[in-house]
Amino acid sequence: MSHHIYLYSPSGAVRDKAAFQRGVKRLEALGHAVEIDPAALQSHQRFAGDDAARLAAIGRAAASGADVALTSRGGYGLTRLLPQLPCKAIAKSIKRGTKWVGFSDFTALQLAVLAQTGARTWAGPALGEDFGALSQPGEEGAPDDIMLACFDDLLLGQGEGAGWRLPPAPRQSVLASSVAPLPTSTSADFHVPKALLWGGNLSVLASLLGTPYFPDKKQTRHGVLFLEDVGEHPYRIERLLTQLLHAGVLARQQAIVLGQFTGYQAVPHDRGFKLESVVQWLRSQLKIPVLTHLPFGHVPTKVLLPVGATVSLTVEGREALLFWGHHH
Repeated sequence: MSHHIYLYSPSGAVRDKAAFQRGVKRLEALGHAVEIDPAALQSHQRFAGDDAARLAAIGRAAASGADVALTSRGGYGLTRLLPQLPCKAIAKSIKRGTKWVGFSDFTALQLAVLAQTGARTWAGPALGEDFGALSQPGEEGAPDDIMLACFDDLLLGQGEGAGWRLPPAPRQSVLASSVAPLPTSTSADFHVPKALLWGGNLSVLASLLGTPYFPDKKQTRHGVLFLEDVGEHPYRIERLLTQLLHAGVLARQQAIVLGQFTGYQAVPHDRGFKLESVVQWLRSQLKIPVLTHLPFGHVPTKVLLPVGATVSLTVEGREALLFWGHHH
């Protein structure tokens, strides 16, 4: 079944033109009608056009009537646009059926739209990094099968949830040791029946704290917050999490779900300090579940997540499930 996909560039300039073209061809090979925004390949400094050009591209995406508005890539640039972001036009397009999909810098648009309108967007793939991926440098490959299946489910309106397997670990890896077991079938299991799902890139999300583009306490209280990042050393990840912790954001959630944190290098000065150290520290600070290994982030295998949707979260043994199908 053919769907109308509108490609636009709201953030960084597209440097990898080959990946862009591969992505377009693969979407077309899947039977979709791909419309490319006229400014998609513009370049101004590190951006895909100046601020006015990128705002105009977002406006055209909102007016396109497409089934999906898909970003070409992330990078940086959306936070500059937030005061002029056409949130109402985006929300109207969502109401008409357009699904806005992206990740990384796209988090800024997602959270601003959620804060300003309450509308739902989708954390998911970008064109170049995902549909234009190579299996190895210089070799033709294919997009990740799980990502493609999740994207198909989105297009067909069949996506109901995302499940993944937690790493083998004692119960303390999910709940802080001071937390009493929740009343479920086993002491390590738990169930959150109803919560707002929100989150995205940790660096972008933390940069919005204290602004009108950060969802307020009423929206996010008792939520499920998911986070990912790339190129951030574990101590910098901890510093960003500490900011959210001290601001009270983390404690008012029902659960924290950590995706993939990639693209950093350990250094001799770390002396054993690593991402796992950050996770264990975070669990010691909170009285809510902290889950890991969500297949989402700057990685080929990524699920699609409805930012702003009401979800349930269930853990049984090592199986975790975010479910939103019953809230359509």
